[in-house]
Amino acid sequence: MDKFISNQLIVSRSVVRQGIQRGEAAVNGMLVRDSGTLIDVDNDIIAYKGNIINYKEYVYILMNKPHGVLSAATDKMCKTVVDLVPDHLKRQGIVPVGRLDKDTTGLLIITDDGAFAHNCISPKKKISKSYIAHLDGDINEDMIAKFQNGVVLADGTVCRSAILERMDKNIARITITEGKYHQVKRMFGTVGLGVNGLHRESIGGLYLPNTLKFGECIEMTKQQLEDCIYNKKV
Repeated sequence: MDKFISNQLIVSRSVVRQGIQRGEAAVNGMLVRDSGTLIDVDNDIIAYKGNIINYKEYVYILMNKPHGVLSAATDKMCKTVVDLVPDHLKRQGIVPVGRLDKDTTGLLIITDDGAFAHNCISPKKKISKSYIAHLDGDINEDMIAKFQNGVVLADGTVCRSAILERMDKNIARITITEGKYHQVKRMFGTVGLGVNGLHRESIGGLYLPNTLKFGECIEMTKQQLEDCIYNKKV
């Protein structure tokens, strides 16, 4: 029982054991003081400190990442996206799926399901990611064609075909199917443009809800999970 409670909550196993010994846990309404009690996670009703713990094999969190927060689980110096996850969604082992730069905002998934995370970020899966970029110069048709043909970065790295859509003189939507280090910023650098702001709006067929404010997050629905790994053609 102590392992189950510890895994479902952000609580160390030693702390859980102490709580169980103090009488803070129950199974099917019966007080339990033995941390080694065996439980059936599918059928038993487990409570800790008066709250029923609903078993979930994995948790999937959708966040609107704010500016200035690291896409990491922990950091000694800076606030991370996992630090922003509310207690009712937080559990051990959750990490961001891929990375958004510290100054990049928008759609970010946080989960403890490694297989799902791999499917989202693996270049072999070719899952599309769309960003809104605010640039320090104007976009022209030559740039759009260059992105479509595949940009070659300054170090010789060849990028896949990408869709560049002009939304305003210096605002564009870019859709890519890979995630190289600082890729979007480096791609714009090949055409002489700097990125003043970058916001991810979608992964696959999943779009960031308009109602989700910066720093807020929600538990993903089954439909949102399916949308995320939908391959949008680029």
